[in-house]
Amino acid sequence: MASRELLVEQIPHLRRYARVLLGHARVDEADDLVQDTLERACARWSLWQSQRSLRPWLFSIMHNLFIDQLAGAPAAQALDEVDEPQVAAQQELRLEALGMLRLVQELTLPLREVVLLVCVEGLAYREAAQALGIPIGTVMSRLSRARAQLQQWTQHPTPAGAAARPALQVVAGSTP
Repeated sequence: MASRELLVEQIPHLRRYARVLLGHARVDEADDLVQDTLERACARWSLWQSQRSLRPWLFSIMHNLFIDQLAGAPAAQALDEVDEPQVAAQQELRLEALGMLRLVQELTLPLREVVLLVCVEGLAYREAAQALGIPIGTVMSRLSRARAQLQQWTQHPTPAGAAARPALQVVAGSTP
């Protein structure tokens, strides 16, 4: 298969990852990030090892570009909507999915990245670790913390409008 075809089939995955990184409201910036990723991949095509999966390599490029741009960029905005599903779902399931998507958006960026790569994109832990440039144990730890946090938030929902983060606990004798 030609290199162009290999890259083209990865575009939907790259777009989804870019939209989660930047927030759904920043679609133009997400598309720019995909474009920058593809340009860098083409310029460095000789560095890709054809016996390895292309997707983790592209995610790694995108992650590095995003980190480079993160310093001067405003914080990611929350996702307000989801692209229409390919198969019509029941209204209740759609509402649950939207609720979960909002909770995932509340996770810190490192946790959100791992959830997206492993749970949505289906990368193996090793591939996600390579894409993010972190040890595999860190991927496993972040995924465990993200799952625990999401489970806590779904079991103990907060009132509407309140932050989904747990309150600080005051320990006896340590108040100022």
